[in-house]
Amino acid sequence: MAQRIALISDHASPLAAAGGVDSGGQNVYVAEVARSLARLGHGVDVFTRRDAADLPPIVASGGVRVIHVPAGPPTFVRKEELLPAMQDFGRFVRQFCEREGGYDVVHANFFMSGVVALELKRALGIPFVITFHALGLVRRMHQGDEDQFPRERVDIERKIASEAAAIVAECPQDLDDLVTLYGADPARIVVIPCGFEPKQFWPIGRRFARRALGFEPNEKLILHLGRLVPRKGADNVIRGLALLHRQHGMTPRLVVVGGNSDVPDPRLTPEIGRLRALADAENVADRVLFTGRRAREILKLYYSAADAFVTTPWYEPFGITPLEAMACGTPVIGANVGGIKHSVVDQETGFLVPPKEPDAVAQRLADLYRNPRVAKRLARNAVRRANTLFTWKTVTRAISSLYRRIESGRAVANGARTRMADAA
Repeated sequence: MAQRIALISDHASPLAAAGGVDSGGQNVYVAEVARSLARLGHGVDVFTRRDAADLPPIVASGGVRVIHVPAGPPTFVRKEELLPAMQDFGRFVRQFCEREGGYDVVHANFFMSGVVALELKRALGIPFVITFHALGLVRRMHQGDEDQFPRERVDIERKIASEAAAIVAECPQDLDDLVTLYGADPARIVVIPCGFEPKQFWPIGRRFARRALGFEPNEKLILHLGRLVPRKGADNVIRGLALLHRQHGMTPRLVVVGGNSDVPDPRLTPEIGRLRALADAENVADRVLFTGRRAREILKLYYSAADAFVTTPWYEPFGITPLEAMACGTPVIGANVGGIKHSVVDQETGFLVPPKEPDAVAQRLADLYRNPRVAKRLARNAVRRANTLFTWKTVTRAISSLYRRIESGRAVANGARTRMADAA
């Protein structure tokens, strides 16, 4: 049965290029879920903040409408400073709903979107689902005083969790954090992971991918791809590269893809400057290539060109890039945290390592290079696991089923461990 669905994504537009400081996994999640819901026959509107003066009020494509909400100045504003704008955001969405006839379900993404969804529930009686994407208490545990979100974020998250019709946890760790740290009702939590699009990510011959990107066909390449902010752990990968050289005599090239611009400009992406200085201090500056941001259409070439994809964030609510790497047949060396320890199976599709131990990164890279048969086995298993459990089609069917249960008033979950698929 087709439904009218409103996706709210306060700061993360599905139209934005991923890889910038406030543009990453949530943008991809909202874009792919919206498109997949539309393909299932649902009517989908995405509400996101207008962050540029020249944006049209509505952009329609593929059965999805993206509505740019006038809330705060029509320019970039750090998400840490956006909470005061949610009052105007909520007022606009409420008036839009009243004018257009409302929605069957609202799906909020991030806690500030939850503030808007809560207002719609109270004013118009529309039930809402929330995917937090990140939790304030978890962020604060890892970032301490560097966390610049308002202190009231945690109280807001608790209120949203208590009033949501359902909570989508992106991995078992997310569920545990919601129950343990927030006192959320486990009967209203469903574990549904993130996904990847098989039409965008598939294995490409390594030599072909390298030639297409201008690399030597036989050189050793390691890839780090994603937002360039300290918590993503690119510095740990650089230190691991240096140890790989000093301890194991191996000198692959590390390719770092990401940033706020298409050129690796430290003025626009300060983290690049910090990482370049670190690479210089570790005597591997000539082995680290920063590319800047790259279009999603060519990311499969970077994944396929690499011998290994290394991602070691301090914490990670889910992590879409490991899935994309797995789908391209590239073994993942990932931090044993959050969603990564759910998607990557240690020694079957890649290796899990502690998040801040470059020695472990170096050792696992050395293991891959010394055992090409193991690397091939990991690659085969990675492709199979990604396509079996983590496609957006499978993910969105689970989300759509959740919406139907909410609209019909049935119980959301049959116990705390309900999940889209048993991926243990």
